[in-house]
Amino acid sequence: MWNIVHRFLSQPYPFYFEGKTFYTLLVVVFLMSFGFNYFFEPFNVYVPEHKMSYFLISLIHALVTAIVFFIMFLCLKLLPKQVEKWNVLKEILFLSSFLMLVGIGQFLIRDVIYDNPNNWSWTYLIEEIRNTFLVGILFVAILVPLNFSHLYRKNQNRASFLSPRTKKSENSQIYIVTDVKSDDFNLDITHFLYAKADRNYAEIFMQTDAGIDKKLKRISIKNLESQLDRFGNIIRTHRSYMVNLNHIVKINGNAQGYKLDLNASEGTVPVSRAYIPKLEESLKT
Repeated sequence: MWNIVHRFLSQPYPFYFEGKTFYTLLVVVFLMSFGFNYFFEPFNVYVPEHKMSYFLISLIHALVTAIVFFIMFLCLKLLPKQVEKWNVLKEILFLSSFLMLVGIGQFLIRDVIYDNPNNWSWTYLIEEIRNTFLVGILFVAILVPLNFSHLYRKNQNRASFLSPRTKKSENSQIYIVTDVKSDDFNLDITHFLYAKADRNYAEIFMQTDAGIDKKLKRISIKNLESQLDRFGNIIRTHRSYMVNLNHIVKINGNAQGYKLDLNASEGTVPVSRAYIPKLEESLKT
């Protein structure tokens, strides 16, 4: 049971806290928060306590939500390479933290909008957090699937215009220097399929007459990439993957980016969104 849960939580998930996508979501979060509060009045509204119109109260609540969202976005910017590391668990933790902070923020502004001597009580703190989670779960149920579907369709559409390369590289070998001298080896570029990072090692997948041969070498993907830099048909597609473009037989899109099917390989190679422009450029040459 734990293995199933672990696999689910470890699944890659679209990272939308960047660029135009994030700012679009920021506006959507603000408008949905304001509209939901103002038009539906989801919780008890005791007008005699109000220091201002309900329109302004709803606007302030929405601003608090948007400000918290933006602050968390700035915090994520301090953490490098989250685009490729983002997964279901991190998405759940982010959204839970976001809703918790929004609830606390709504509690802290009570004195600004409500004339109530008990504004700073534990009862109202718990109430604000509870109400935020009740509304937030509804937002998450709407926004997360919409965003996932949008990215999936977008990448599927882009992938449909891409075709595998037909140009083949000449027979060539290169001597690869690893972190351990006894692990150094000759790499046949023609039969190289892809490489996958495995902590401080790299799994090298080769096509042979007998099928797929896998070698585990003590070398980082970054080091391997630098040594293969002169071969234009071999590119990085992900934080953990490199691929030989000449062995791609099919390109599919998904919410995270692209998936590459390779000749004679049962697995697929992912292309994260950060590496999509490089792949598209390389396939044109």
